[in-house]
Amino acid sequence: MATRAPSQQLVTVFGGSGFVGRHVVRALVQRGYRVRVAVRRPDLAGFLQPLGVVGQIHAVQANLRYPASVAAAVKGADAVVNLVGIMQQSGRQSFPAVQANGARAVAQACAAAGIDRLVHVSALGADAESRSVYARTKAEGEAAMFASVPGAVVLRPSVMFGPEDSFFNRFASMARMMPVLPLVGDGVTKFQPAFVGDVAEVVARAVDGTVAGGRVYELGGPEVLSMREIVEQICEITGRKRLLAPLPFPVAKLAGRVLEVVDSLTLGLIPDELVITSDQAILLQNDNLVSAGAKAEGRDFAGLGIAPTSVEAVVPSYLWRFRKTGQFDTARAN
Repeated sequence: MATRAPSQQLVTVFGGSGFVGRHVVRALVQRGYRVRVAVRRPDLAGFLQPLGVVGQIHAVQANLRYPASVAAAVKGADAVVNLVGIMQQSGRQSFPAVQANGARAVAQACAAAGIDRLVHVSALGADAESRSVYARTKAEGEAAMFASVPGAVVLRPSVMFGPEDSFFNRFASMARMMPVLPLVGDGVTKFQPAFVGDVAEVVARAVDGTVAGGRVYELGGPEVLSMREIVEQICEITGRKRLLAPLPFPVAKLAGRVLEVVDSLTLGLIPDELVITSDQAILLQNDNLVSAGAKAEGRDFAGLGIAPTSVEAVVPSYLWRFRKTGQFDTARAN
């Protein structure tokens, strides 16, 4: 654990302007840390400035595909956080380039700079033997972290929710546009949604040095919900009555291949909400839950002393915008 006050320490956060990143940056600046946000487009990270005091947050250019920029971003840092990950490949932003080689570049740069406080956010379901390229490269990234920095802290959250998420917002948007919502595999896949604020708190504690390193932590919320249950909740919150149609896994995988080709040919003109990839269809064949081993060994929220936030406590507060009348109640007074 560092002996200097947080205000005397610099933390580099790769991917700090993303969905998870803005919450991690907020958690760190609230503790007093100086934060260097390493992103591909620092000119688009200005919205982070109000989270801290003047001069506390500074954005720099870095691309995980270019090790020299990664090394420059960690120079002089006391701790490093890597949040970079993608759900869909595009051009040079491929799963191997970003999630495997990119993570390796961060870990090697930290090792070269003598930085031993390294926090890496992976994903629940990371598996070196998976048929999903996404899951395999996530596992490769984790292995690369431990190979260069044995004391690294690796976090595997389940699907995350929060005001800017791409999960609950995505299905709410689909429900607004479509009368029928497809459920891959009939919606039987189970998730343990984690609040992004809770995950950010774990990251901050790891930077503090109060989370044991050299371990993989699995972070899931208090509820186990099937995909069907999640979509039904979203429809209820947004006031949309929609038909839920089962889409068998083989059909979903084939549809994913077709959509990937069409999306590429149209230069990405298909709305993101409507695009599913074949790799995502493969991922949905496995439940996304905290393992019994992680629970028994205290490598979860409970073991870290955190009571995870429920979906019901947060999601309705930001999905109201998908209702027909927004935040206004349609019920008439008697």
